[in-house]
Amino acid sequence: MPARTHVATEYGTLRRVAVRHAGDFTRPLTGPDLNPVLARQQATSTWAPYDPATVRAQQDQLIALLRERGTDVVLLPAAPGCSAQHYPRDIAFAVDHVLFRARLNSTHRLPEADALTDPALGVQPADLARGTIEGGDVLLPDTGRVLVGLSEETSPEGVAALQEALTRHGVDREVVPVHFAAKGIVHLDDHLAVVAPGTALIHREAFTADQNRWFNSYFDDLIPVTDAEARAVQVNILSIAPTTVVVAAGSIRIATALAARGLEVLTVDYSEVTRIPGSLRCTTLPLLRT
Repeated sequence: MPARTHVATEYGTLRRVAVRHAGDFTRPLTGPDLNPVLARQQATSTWAPYDPATVRAQQDQLIALLRERGTDVVLLPAAPGCSAQHYPRDIAFAVDHVLFRARLNSTHRLPEADALTDPALGVQPADLARGTIEGGDVLLPDTGRVLVGLSEETSPEGVAALQEALTRHGVDREVVPVHFAAKGIVHLDDHLAVVAPGTALIHREAFTADQNRWFNSYFDDLIPVTDAEARAVQVNILSIAPTTVVVAAGSIRIATALAARGLEVLTVDYSEVTRIPGSLRCTTLPLLRT
C-alpha cells in the first residue's frame, strides 16, 4: 500500500491534502472578554468577520484547481461552533512519514482536532508530550531541518517536544526555532514562505536582527515583502509542485517576483478568506507530497 503520509518539503508535488469548509463566524473580536492573545494579534494582523458562504465558495475554487492538477482532496467533517475551522493547517502537520497532532494554544479550537480521527485521513496522528505548537508555525525548507516560529501559538516547550518526537519516530531532522521581533505574531507562515529550494518570501520586519542574519546565511534567494503585503496575508501562498505556486488574487508584485524566478503562478480569489489572518497555506493540510 502506498504511503498515506509523507511530506518532506514545502514545495514537493502535492498529491493528497485535507481541507475543511468554513463554519459560521462565532468568535468575538471586541469587548471586555477579548482574549489577550487575540488582542496582541490584532496589533500585527487585520481581523474582521467573514461571510461563511463566500469563504466556502472561494475554497471551492481552490479545491477545483487542486483536483484539476491531480491532487486528491480529502474533505474533513465540520466542527460545529468553531470559527476559522477552515484552517486545518493549524491542527496538524506532517514531517516526513509522521502526521503530528498539534497542541493547540486556543482551547476553543480543540474540537477542530477531532477530525484527525476521521477514517478518510487513513493515518493515525502522533502526539507531542508538552508545550504548544500549531502547524502554521511549522515549515519544511529542506529535508534536514524543520523551522518552527515562536509565535503567540507556539512555545519553546512545544519546539523541544517536536525535536524529541522526531527522534522517537526515526526522523533525522534538526528543529530550528524562529524568533520574532515583537509579540502578537499569529503564525510563521504569514511572514515566511518557502516557495522553492533555497527561495523564500520574507517579511523581514517581523523577525529579530539575529534571525534575519540566519535567514541570509541559509537561503540563496530571499524575496522581501512589505508590511502592507504581510497584513494582507499575501505571504501565505501554497506550493503545489517544485515549479508551481498558488497565490491569492491581487498579490501582483509577489506574483511577478515569483514568475521572474521561473515559477508557474496560479491565482485564486481568497479576499473573503483573508479577513481572518490566514490564506492558501492555512486552508490546506498536506498529507502526501512527492
